[in-house]
Amino acid sequence: MESGDTVGVVLLNLGGPDGEESVEPFLYNLFMDPAIIDFSEVVYFQARGRVRQAFSKIISYFRSQSVAEDYKEISDDGGSPINPLTRDQADNLEQTLNEQYAAETGATFKTYMAMRYWEPFSEDAAAQMQEDGVDKVVLLPLYPQYSKTTTGASLVYWHELEKAGEIPAWPTTSVFEYATYPKYIEALSDRIDEGLERFPDDVRDDVHLLFSAHGTPLSEMKDRDDPYCCLVHSTVKHLMEHRGFDHDFSTAFQSKVGPSEWLTPATDDTVEELAEEGEDVLVIPVAFVTDHIETSYELAIEIPEDLEEEGAPIPEHYEVMPGLNSHPKFIETLADMTAAQLQLPNVQTPTPASERPCCQVQDRDIRCHQCQHVAEATDWSAPEEEQARELETA
Repeated sequence: MESGDTVGVVLLNLGGPDGEESVEPFLYNLFMDPAIIDFSEVVYFQARGRVRQAFSKIISYFRSQSVAEDYKEISDDGGSPINPLTRDQADNLEQTLNEQYAAETGATFKTYMAMRYWEPFSEDAAAQMQEDGVDKVVLLPLYPQYSKTTTGASLVYWHELEKAGEIPAWPTTSVFEYATYPKYIEALSDRIDEGLERFPDDVRDDVHLLFSAHGTPLSEMKDRDDPYCCLVHSTVKHLMEHRGFDHDFSTAFQSKVGPSEWLTPATDDTVEELAEEGEDVLVIPVAFVTDHIETSYELAIEIPEDLEEEGAPIPEHYEVMPGLNSHPKFIETLADMTAAQLQLPNVQTPTPASERPCCQVQDRDIRCHQCQHVAEATDWSAPEEEQARELETA
């Protein structure tokens, strides 16, 4: 990288509707994603595209009204909080990068949002980057745990746009995962402490920590070697080590759609089981980095309401951890991940994940009951000759 370069940092996330009128097209885009609903076992290959398109159109039409009502419960304007919260993250990251690196490197950092299922899309981000005169690009997923269905799909889509000539082919580097990065772990731990403060003093020390991650079809792990489940459990392992295993804990998966078998156990089933055991529960959205419908509605409202309607037990004290959003340590995590991907002149940056070893398989005993031992997270504590590398001017 050279002095005078403009670096575009693209924050990749799933997005959400910005108002009631955009709920239906958002759902259509969501259901059109093969990673969300897999037709491979029930539809011949030649017909899948037509079946998916028809299914997505029908299901988004019939579900849009009820989903719009869900959004109204968590947002005054009927839109998803993920968009403004991601914008806040982008603004804070841009400020942090320029404060830390602009003067020493002569570079300017600009941040952009590229969402999967609603505006601003990757095409929108690229158009703005071209207008801003971006020279180099860092693709930065807001998914700490890599999955082929999230980070992988976003990166593939970006590069397909490049190949098709629909966006410029800038010099580009990508962040893949930061599931156990120390500052990310610290940010999560801080938010857990904030969540625990909501419990009465006499029960706080005994609250069960339930880590909830967005689920994926089981076939992603078994057939496609998706490391997501392993990385989620790696985060949980490092986080509980950081906290000294101060609470009982478990891990579950949420947001299942479609007929395929997904990662288990399910979050709602786990909450019910913990209630039957008399446990108070703090749910930790471990794979989500902002508050949005899957945290503010599904976890905080829908699960307890559904259990009550079914006559099932509900924990006497039940809370959902606040999202990371723009927690300073999380913004520092994003800044460190960005800087590690660039050969910044005159400054020290962390060694990128691609040049670090992974954690050892035998060192992690926190796993799912179906573990395929697909992968281990980057070992950020690995000894190095230098904890931060000093790079020569490019």
